[in-house]
Amino acid sequence: MKSQLLYYCLIAPISRLPYWMIYGVSNVLYVVLYQWIGYRKKVVRKNIERVFADHTPAWRLQLERDFYRHFCDLICETVKQFHISQSDAEQRMKHLNTAVFAPFAQKGQSVIIAGGHMGNWELWGVSAALAIPHEIIGVYKRLSDPFFDQKLRSSRGKWGTKLVATKEIAQYLKDHVNDLKATVLAIDQSPANPQKAYWTSFLGQETACYFGPEKLAQEWNMPIVYGHIVKTKRGHYETTYELVCEHPQQMGYGQIIELLNQKLEADILAHPHLWLWSHKRWKHSRTN
Repeated sequence: MKSQLLYYCLIAPISRLPYWMIYGVSNVLYVVLYQWIGYRKKVVRKNIERVFADHTPAWRLQLERDFYRHFCDLICETVKQFHISQSDAEQRMKHLNTAVFAPFAQKGQSVIIAGGHMGNWELWGVSAALAIPHEIIGVYKRLSDPFFDQKLRSSRGKWGTKLVATKEIAQYLKDHVNDLKATVLAIDQSPANPQKAYWTSFLGQETACYFGPEKLAQEWNMPIVYGHIVKTKRGHYETTYELVCEHPQQMGYGQIIELLNQKLEADILAHPHLWLWSHKRWKHSRTN
C-alpha cells in the first residue's frame, strides 16, 4: 500500500509535469540531497579523491557539485519516463552509428551491448528498442518491492525492451537461443563475490569486475558492442555505438573485460560528472 501511495500521489503527478518544471524540481532536489541531507556525500567524496588525488581540492569539489546536479537531473528524468512520449524519448536520446548492428541482424546473430552507468542509462533503456534492430534484453537486479518492480519493467518495456533478472539470464539465453537479441550488461557494478571476480586496474584502482560479459560472449559467440553515452545539454543525450569484439571466441582470458574497461575509463575521464560516483565501486579487495 505504501508503494502505491508513493507512486500515485507523488511519482505519477511529477512524471506528468512539463520538462521546464521537472528541472525546477531537480534544482530543489539538489539543495535537499546535496546541501541539506548530504546523500552519500562521504562515498562520492572518497571515490573522487582516490581517483583524482592529483587534482586540487577546488577541482574535486566542483566535480562533486557537478555530479550531484547531474544526479538530481537523472532522478527527475527517470521519474518523467513513466509518462514520456515516444517523440520525446527519440528526441532526448539520440542513437548514433546503429549501422554497427546491421551485419549481425542480417545473419541472425545476437550481440551483447556493454556500457557503464554514464549519462542517463534509464533513458537509454527505454529508447534503445526504437533504434536497434535486435530485441533489447536488459539484465537487471529484481527490485524487492513487487509493485515498483512491475512499474520499472512496464516503463522500460513500453517500446520493446525486455528485462530479465540477473539470476535468470543464463536460462533465458538457453531458452531463446534462436531469437535475435541484444543482451545489455553494465560493466561497472561491484560483484557480490570478489573471489569469483576478474581483477584489473580501473581508474588507477585495483578493481573487481563481473566476468559475465566475457563469459556470455564466448559461450554464445556474441559480438560485443560498447555504448558511449554523453550529455549534449540538459535533458539531452547521445549514445554512439562501437564494435569492440566481433569474434569473442578468439579472445584470450580477460581480454574482453580489459577492452570494455578501457572504453568506460576513457568516457569517465572525458566526462567525469556523468558517472555514478555514489556507487561503492571499490568496496572489495582481493583479501575479502
